[in-house]
Amino acid sequence: MNKKRLNRISEEIKRVVSQLIQREIKDPRINPLTSITKVEVTNDLSYANIYISVMGNEEDKENTLIGLKSAKGFIRREIGNKIDLRHAPEPVFHLDESIEQSLYISKLIDEVNKKDKEKRGDNNDW
Repeated sequence: MNKKRLNRISEEIKRVVSQLIQREIKDPRINPLTSITKVEVTNDLSYANIYISVMGNEEDKENTLIGLKSAKGFIRREIGNKIDLRHAPEPVFHLDESIEQSLYISKLIDEVNKKDKEKRGDNNDW
């Protein structure tokens, strides 16, 4: 299938599912600080791999994933209602921890820079 069309469908699914999480799904297991980072649709439009990011501890992340998996039928039906496709893709949720990893790496870089400045401040040999 056309790559451009797949990207448009992916972005539309991302928009629809984001609205569903924020406004319509009332499951208490789903953390309110849940965001969708990426959606990838398979070439045959049978599956939509939805990557989510959850701010919170590991328990919040797991509960959110469980809540979204239990709402999978509702989400698929709403995707089918709001997007004009012949068959609504099956949503498959994945936890995306890239934001947490980038924050961790940024923190490590800041620590190294701080230690480096302290070393240079102590040694005036350069």
